[in-house]
Amino acid sequence: MVLGGSAARLGCAVALCGSLLAGCSSGGDSPGRPAAGTPNGGSGGTGPSPATAVDAGPARLPRTPADASALVRDILPEPAAFGSGTVRRDPYESDPRRWAVLGDSCVWEQRALPKNVLASLTRHYEIPAHDGRGPLRLSAVVTVHRSAEQADWENAEVLEEMMRCPSQLLRPGEVLGDLTDVPSALGDSGNGFTDDFLAESGTYTGDDVGGPHPYVWEQTRIDRFTLAVSARGAKGWTKRDLLDLLRRPHATMRTGLRAALGRRPPTAAVPPPATGTDAPGTTGPSAPAPTAPGPTTPGGGRP
Repeated sequence: MVLGGSAARLGCAVALCGSLLAGCSSGGDSPGRPAAGTPNGGSGGTGPSPATAVDAGPARLPRTPADASALVRDILPEPAAFGSGTVRRDPYESDPRRWAVLGDSCVWEQRALPKNVLASLTRHYEIPAHDGRGPLRLSAVVTVHRSAEQADWENAEVLEEMMRCPSQLLRPGEVLGDLTDVPSALGDSGNGFTDDFLAESGTYTGDDVGGPHPYVWEQTRIDRFTLAVSARGAKGWTKRDLLDLLRRPHATMRTGLRAALGRRPPTAAVPPPATGTDAPGTTGPSAPAPTAPGPTTPGGGRP
């Protein structure tokens, strides 16, 4: 596990999460991770205190599930954001009534969306096999919590999950391993553009692509919103390739959210080294027409 001094606040959240393990790792109710907020899933109680990168327009914050769902669909990127040749996987979108939760046995499963989340949706993409490279599976997810504190707990619980389950079963025949997380709070490690940033990396092994191959997942929190992208590697893809492919869609999602909320990025906004730049970067490689769709990916933020 990689924390470092720059992650003091999230590190404290993880320590607290350990002391409240019954609330942090049972009855899971957030995307790709267990219960958010407090032991009973509420918004009160002791927990991490969210920072704020920039002010939001209060009137523009979604108040209902319908408003939140519409905003999520506006923010989620189309396949072209990952580069030419990227196509939709089937199914393209997750069931908006459910999300993926990492169970006590380190196996991902689908559960109903909890009441403390207004909306969450994942889109799935693929760069089909081409030029000696295997098929690259990609995803993007936006989740709208009812409070910034609950969104902050979602990030803290990612670290608890990684300590609890350094290897995770996505579904039969697909495994993530050797997982490490690098968190960065606002003002740490050059992070001046988002309230919290998390970068997770490890390995991915699948029956159809072999492995282990690189795996990368990144998430940012802005107020009560979490925005995440992920890439599961295959033959011919390096970790650097995956980071480069995720940079542009991740930045595009943040820009779209700020625009929707009337936010302006702070001056001298420099992102953490893990993502390179907060501005759109280079796009991915070209690829031929899609091959037959692969198996469904979990509906939550990871992987």
